[in-house]
Amino acid sequence: MTDDLRTRLANPDDPVLCAGGYLFELERRGYLTAGSFVPEVALDHPEVLKQVYREFVRAGSDVIEAFTYNAHREKMRLIGKEELLEPLNRSALRTAREVAAEGWDRPPLVAGNISNTNIYDPDDPATADQVRAMYTEMVGWAREEGVDFILAETLYYRGEAEIAMEVIREAGLPAVITFGVFADGRLRDGDDPATAAAALEAAGADVVGLNCFRGPATMLPHLEAIRAAVSIPVAGLAVPYRTSPNEPTFFNMHDHCCSVPLDVGRTFPTDLEPFLCNRHEVADYARRARAIGVDYLGLCCGNAPHYMRALAEAVGRTPPASRYSPDMAKHFLFGTDPSLKRHNRDFADRA
Repeated sequence: MTDDLRTRLANPDDPVLCAGGYLFELERRGYLTAGSFVPEVALDHPEVLKQVYREFVRAGSDVIEAFTYNAHREKMRLIGKEELLEPLNRSALRTAREVAAEGWDRPPLVAGNISNTNIYDPDDPATADQVRAMYTEMVGWAREEGVDFILAETLYYRGEAEIAMEVIREAGLPAVITFGVFADGRLRDGDDPATAAAALEAAGADVVGLNCFRGPATMLPHLEAIRAAVSIPVAGLAVPYRTSPNEPTFFNMHDHCCSVPLDVGRTFPTDLEPFLCNRHEVADYARRARAIGVDYLGLCCGNAPHYMRALAEAVGRTPPASRYSPDMAKHFLFGTDPSLKRHNRDFADRA
């Protein structure tokens, strides 16, 4: 690696770009089960995971998140494969390191990834010990596999985030901590996101912010509040969906135009396509986030390489995938190249 996370973050004019969203992308490709969302692909089809890592780096990501989201002991027990916990984690980590070493002009950093455990309960002290044990083993494997930092993401309890921070600090690694904020705008143990972010800064986090659940329209106000509350870099990884004040997260979006029954009675997680942002909206999100002062910028569930390229280009980057950015000049109806047939171009307004 040419530099580390802290060095890259030290340049206020050059944000760290991070592509999240492996869960949805691999589910769309048919390599992951929606609902349980366990990254078995790391063992079953490591070549597919490697290609997804590669595509997001080509599109502009400075970070490869080793795909160990939900690869913790509780989830592996839930699907009856707890014995595969360590092999899965190490496979995802090693595959990420292999892609990072492929000779990129801008070598990506590799993040070890821990996530919400879904068992933490502030009213049950025993769950804190269970969470700490789960995080300790995952962070330990990530450290042994040579990650550059740890990303603890989609944490909807401040208490769980503080446990994650303790474990990462004990491992001696930089920490990026991001919260998932539900519809009421608070973490589940009561704090508003800005207050929780300030607490994690005090605990030693290198970056604090938000990821997932909320699209640009409903995440940006919280990011602005976090920026005002902390002095360290701020992370913002929205989902690329058109959330609104009436439907602030992608959990509660209603498709009133759908003419067929939905399998689970809601659009989340497999019927959200009608609410996707377009590339111009993703670019606008990137510019607005940068104007607020977001230093660690990306997208979460719903992300795809074309979105990541649009985000990167919006902040002035020209990633390898920009070689194939849209160019309508030679389109037979809408192009401007003088060699195009006039009878086709004249027909464009009737197409």
